[in-house]
Amino acid sequence: MIGGAAFIATAILLGGSFSQFMDGPSVMIVIGGGISATLIRFPLSGILKAFATGGKVAFSHKKVEPREIIEKVAEMGDIVRKSGPLGLENIEVDEPNLKKGAQFIADGYELAFIRESMELARDQYLTRLSEGQRVFKSLGDATPAFGMIGTLVGLVQMLANMDDPSKIGPAMAIALLTTLYGAVLANLVCLPVSDKLTSKLGFEEINQTLVIDGILAVREGKSPALIREMLVAYLPESQQQSMIEEAAA
Repeated sequence: MIGGAAFIATAILLGGSFSQFMDGPSVMIVIGGGISATLIRFPLSGILKAFATGGKVAFSHKKVEPREIIEKVAEMGDIVRKSGPLGLENIEVDEPNLKKGAQFIADGYELAFIRESMELARDQYLTRLSEGQRVFKSLGDATPAFGMIGTLVGLVQMLANMDDPSKIGPAMAIALLTTLYGAVLANLVCLPVSDKLTSKLGFEEINQTLVIDGILAVREGKSPALIREMLVAYLPESQQQSMIEEAAA
Protein backbone atom coordinates (compact mmCIF):
# COMPACT_ATOMS: atom_id res chain seq x y z
CA MET A 1 0.00 0.00 0.00
CA ILE A 2 2.82 2.37 0.91
CA GLY A 3 4.70 1.34 -2.22
CA GLY A 4 1.70 2.05 -4.44
CA ALA A 5 1.19 5.47 -2.87
CA ALA A 6 4.90 6.21 -3.34
CA PHE A 7 4.78 5.33 -7.05
CA ILE A 8 1.73 7.56 -7.57
CA ALA A 9 3.32 10.44 -5.65
CA THR A 10 6.57 10.07 -7.61
CA ALA A 11 4.71 10.14 -10.92
CA ILE A 12 2.87 13.29 -9.81
CA LEU A 13 6.09 15.03 -8.76
CA LEU A 14 7.85 14.11 -12.01
CA GLY A 15 5.03 15.68 -13.99
CA GLY A 16 4.45 18.84 -11.97
CA SER A 17 3.50 20.14 -8.56
CA PHE A 18 1.88 18.00 -5.87
CA SER A 19 -0.37 20.92 -4.93
CA GLN A 20 -2.12 20.60 -8.29
CA PHE A 21 -3.64 17.35 -7.07
CA MET A 22 -4.95 18.70 -3.78
CA ASP A 23 -8.59 19.76 -3.75
CA GLY A 24 -10.77 20.08 -0.64
CA PRO A 25 -14.21 19.74 -2.29
CA SER A 26 -13.07 16.58 -4.09
CA VAL A 27 -11.94 15.03 -0.80
CA MET A 28 -15.26 15.94 0.80
CA ILE A 29 -17.26 14.33 -1.99
CA VAL A 30 -15.28 11.08 -2.17
CA ILE A 31 -14.44 10.40 1.47
CA GLY A 32 -17.50 12.01 3.01
CA GLY A 33 -19.85 10.49 0.48
CA GLY A 34 -18.23 7.05 0.65
CA ILE A 35 -18.35 6.88 4.45
CA SER A 36 -21.92 8.23 4.50
CA ALA A 37 -23.09 5.60 2.04
CA THR A 38 -21.38 2.89 4.11
CA LEU A 39 -23.06 4.20 7.27
CA ILE A 40 -26.43 3.56 5.62
CA ARG A 41 -25.48 -0.12 5.17
CA PHE A 42 -23.69 -0.72 8.48
CA PRO A 43 -23.87 0.74 12.02
CA LEU A 44 -21.09 3.07 13.12
CA SER A 45 -19.83 0.53 15.68
CA GLY A 46 -19.56 -2.09 12.92
CA ILE A 47 -17.54 0.27 10.73
CA LEU A 48 -15.14 1.14 13.55
CA LYS A 49 -14.63 -2.55 14.35
CA ALA A 50 -14.09 -3.24 10.64
CA PHE A 51 -11.35 -0.59 10.46
CA ALA A 52 -9.67 -2.11 13.52
CA THR A 53 -9.92 -5.65 12.11
CA GLY A 54 -8.79 -4.57 8.64
CA GLY A 55 -5.82 -2.69 10.03
CA LYS A 56 -4.79 -5.62 12.21
CA VAL A 57 -5.02 -8.15 9.39
CA ALA A 58 -3.50 -5.92 6.71
CA PHE A 59 -0.57 -4.55 8.69
CA SER A 60 0.20 -6.46 11.87
CA HIS A 61 -1.54 -9.85 12.10
CA LYS A 62 0.87 -12.78 12.15
CA LYS A 63 0.04 -15.86 10.14
CA VAL A 64 0.03 -19.14 12.09
CA GLU A 65 0.70 -22.12 9.84
CA PRO A 66 -1.40 -25.30 10.32
CA ARG A 67 1.81 -27.35 10.70
CA GLU A 68 2.78 -25.25 13.72
CA ILE A 69 -0.63 -25.78 15.29
CA ILE A 70 -0.46 -29.54 14.72
CA GLU A 71 2.98 -29.74 16.31
CA LYS A 72 1.87 -27.67 19.29
CA VAL A 73 -1.27 -29.79 19.78
CA ALA A 74 0.82 -32.98 19.58
CA GLU A 75 3.17 -31.50 22.17
CA MET A 76 0.18 -30.78 24.40
CA GLY A 77 -1.02 -34.36 23.99
CA ASP A 78 2.40 -35.63 25.06
CA ILE A 79 2.38 -33.38 28.12
CA VAL A 80 -1.08 -34.57 29.19
CA ARG A 81 -0.10 -38.23 28.85
CA LYS A 82 3.06 -37.72 30.93
CA SER A 83 2.05 -35.06 33.48
CA GLY A 84 -1.74 -34.95 33.36
CA PRO A 85 -3.96 -31.98 32.44
CA LEU A 86 -2.30 -29.69 34.99
CA GLY A 87 0.91 -29.93 32.96
CA LEU A 88 -0.66 -27.56 30.42
CA GLU A 89 -0.78 -24.66 32.85
CA ASN A 90 2.77 -23.57 32.05
CA ILE A 91 2.83 -24.30 28.31
CA GLU A 92 3.58 -21.32 26.04
CA VAL A 93 1.00 -20.94 23.25
CA ASP A 94 0.75 -17.99 20.83
CA GLU A 95 -2.57 -18.83 19.16
CA PRO A 96 -5.35 -17.34 21.38
CA ASN A 97 -8.02 -20.01 20.89
CA LEU A 98 -5.48 -22.82 21.32
CA LYS A 99 -4.28 -21.18 24.54
CA LYS A 100 -7.86 -20.95 25.77
CA GLY A 101 -8.40 -24.64 24.97
CA ALA A 102 -5.27 -25.61 26.87
CA GLN A 103 -6.56 -23.70 29.90
CA PHE A 104 -9.93 -25.45 29.64
CA ILE A 105 -8.18 -28.82 29.72
CA ALA A 106 -5.98 -27.79 32.66
CA ASP A 107 -9.06 -26.62 34.57
CA GLY A 108 -10.77 -29.96 33.99
CA TYR A 109 -13.80 -28.80 32.01
CA GLU A 110 -16.04 -31.37 30.35
CA LEU A 111 -15.65 -32.19 26.66
CA ALA A 112 -19.06 -30.76 25.68
CA PHE A 113 -18.36 -27.45 27.40
CA ILE A 114 -14.96 -27.13 25.72
CA ARG A 115 -16.43 -27.85 22.29
CA GLU A 116 -19.29 -25.38 22.73
CA SER A 117 -17.10 -22.57 24.09
CA MET A 118 -14.40 -22.91 21.44
CA GLU A 119 -16.87 -23.19 18.57
CA LEU A 120 -18.57 -20.01 19.83
CA ALA A 121 -15.21 -18.18 19.97
CA ARG A 122 -14.38 -19.41 16.46
CA ASP A 123 -17.73 -18.27 15.05
CA GLN A 124 -17.44 -14.83 16.65
CA TYR A 125 -13.94 -14.37 15.25
CA LEU A 126 -14.98 -15.42 11.76
CA THR A 127 -18.01 -13.10 11.97
CA ARG A 128 -15.71 -10.15 12.75
CA LEU A 129 -13.57 -10.97 9.74
CA SER A 130 -16.65 -11.32 7.54
CA GLU A 131 -18.10 -8.00 8.71
CA GLY A 132 -14.77 -6.29 8.11
CA GLN A 133 -14.61 -7.72 4.60
CA ARG A 134 -18.14 -6.49 3.83
CA VAL A 135 -17.42 -2.97 5.12
CA PHE A 136 -14.24 -2.56 3.07
CA LYS A 137 -15.98 -4.02 0.02
CA SER A 138 -18.76 -1.46 0.49
CA LEU A 139 -16.23 1.36 0.72
CA GLY A 140 -14.46 0.02 -2.37
CA ASP A 141 -17.74 0.14 -4.28
CA ALA A 142 -18.80 3.55 -2.96
CA THR A 143 -15.66 5.64 -3.44
CA PRO A 144 -15.43 5.28 -7.26
CA ALA A 145 -19.18 5.95 -7.48
CA PHE A 146 -18.79 9.19 -5.53
CA GLY A 147 -15.79 9.98 -7.70
CA MET A 148 -18.15 9.91 -10.69
CA ILE A 149 -20.68 12.03 -8.77
CA GLY A 150 -17.93 14.57 -8.11
CA THR A 151 -17.05 14.53 -11.80
CA LEU A 152 -20.64 15.34 -12.70
CA VAL A 153 -20.73 18.10 -10.10
CA GLY A 154 -17.57 19.63 -11.52
CA LEU A 155 -18.85 19.43 -15.10
CA VAL A 156 -22.13 21.10 -14.15
CA GLN A 157 -20.24 23.90 -12.39
CA MET A 158 -17.91 24.31 -15.36
CA LEU A 159 -20.70 24.45 -17.92
CA ALA A 160 -22.66 26.90 -15.78
CA ASN A 161 -19.72 29.30 -15.68
CA MET A 162 -18.36 29.15 -19.21
CA ASP A 163 -18.58 32.94 -19.40
CA ASP A 164 -16.24 33.29 -16.38
CA PRO A 165 -12.80 31.76 -17.17
CA SER A 166 -11.67 32.10 -13.53
CA LYS A 167 -14.24 29.52 -12.41
CA ILE A 168 -13.59 26.96 -15.11
CA GLY A 169 -10.29 25.75 -13.59
CA PRO A 170 -11.59 24.95 -10.07
CA ALA A 171 -14.67 23.25 -11.51
CA MET A 172 -12.52 21.12 -13.82
CA ALA A 173 -10.29 20.22 -10.86
CA ILE A 174 -13.31 18.84 -8.99
CA ALA A 175 -14.43 17.00 -12.12
CA LEU A 176 -11.12 15.19 -12.57
CA LEU A 177 -9.72 14.85 -9.05
CA THR A 178 -12.79 13.21 -7.55
CA THR A 179 -12.48 10.39 -10.08
CA LEU A 180 -8.78 10.09 -9.26
CA TYR A 181 -9.37 10.03 -5.49
CA GLY A 182 -12.14 7.47 -5.80
CA ALA A 183 -10.09 5.16 -8.01
CA VAL A 184 -6.99 5.36 -5.78
CA LEU A 185 -8.89 4.74 -2.53
CA ALA A 186 -10.85 1.84 -3.98
CA ASN A 187 -8.00 0.06 -5.76
CA LEU A 188 -5.11 0.79 -3.40
CA VAL A 189 -6.84 0.59 0.00
CA CYS A 190 -10.42 -0.68 0.25
CA LEU A 191 -10.60 -3.54 -2.25
CA PRO A 192 -7.14 -5.00 -1.43
CA VAL A 193 -7.97 -5.02 2.29
CA SER A 194 -11.36 -6.58 1.49
CA ASP A 195 -9.69 -9.33 -0.55
CA LYS A 196 -7.11 -9.91 2.18
CA LEU A 197 -9.87 -10.29 4.77
CA THR A 198 -11.65 -12.76 2.46
CA SER A 199 -8.46 -14.81 2.16
CA LYS A 200 -7.91 -14.59 5.93
CA LEU A 201 -11.47 -15.73 6.56
CA GLY A 202 -10.99 -18.98 4.62
CA PHE A 203 -7.58 -19.61 6.17
CA GLU A 204 -8.75 -18.97 9.72
CA GLU A 205 -11.85 -21.12 9.32
CA ILE A 206 -9.58 -24.11 8.64
CA ASN A 207 -7.14 -23.15 11.39
CA GLN A 208 -9.78 -22.66 14.05
CA THR A 209 -11.51 -25.94 13.22
CA LEU A 210 -8.12 -27.64 13.42
CA VAL A 211 -7.54 -26.08 16.85
CA ILE A 212 -10.92 -27.28 18.15
CA ASP A 213 -10.44 -30.84 16.89
CA GLY A 214 -6.93 -30.89 18.32
CA ILE A 215 -7.98 -29.67 21.75
CA LEU A 216 -10.81 -32.21 21.90
CA ALA A 217 -8.38 -35.00 20.95
CA VAL A 218 -6.00 -33.91 23.73
CA ARG A 219 -8.90 -33.76 26.20
CA GLU A 220 -9.84 -37.32 25.25
CA GLY A 221 -6.29 -38.45 26.04
CA LYS A 222 -5.32 -39.56 22.53
CA SER A 223 -1.65 -40.22 21.82
CA PRO A 224 0.48 -37.55 20.06
CA ALA A 225 0.99 -39.90 17.08
CA LEU A 226 -2.76 -40.40 16.65
CA ILE A 227 -3.39 -36.65 17.03
CA ARG A 228 -0.91 -35.91 14.24
CA GLU A 229 -2.49 -38.54 12.04
CA MET A 230 -5.96 -37.07 12.64
CA LEU A 231 -4.98 -33.44 12.07
CA VAL A 232 -2.66 -33.89 9.10
CA ALA A 233 -5.77 -34.00 6.88
CA TYR A 234 -6.07 -30.22 7.37
CA LEU A 235 -2.78 -29.66 5.55
CA PRO A 236 -2.48 -29.22 1.78
CA GLU A 237 -1.89 -32.55 0.07
CA SER A 238 1.67 -31.57 -0.85
CA GLN A 239 2.56 -31.19 2.86
CA GLN A 240 0.76 -34.20 4.28
CA GLN A 241 3.26 -36.86 3.26
CA SER A 242 6.29 -34.85 4.36
CA MET A 243 4.82 -34.32 7.84
CA ILE A 244 3.93 -38.01 8.18
CA GLU A 245 7.51 -38.93 7.26
CA GLU A 246 8.93 -36.39 9.71
CA ALA A 247 6.75 -37.76 12.51
CA ALA A 248 7.80 -41.34 11.69
CA ALA A 249 11.46 -40.34 11.75
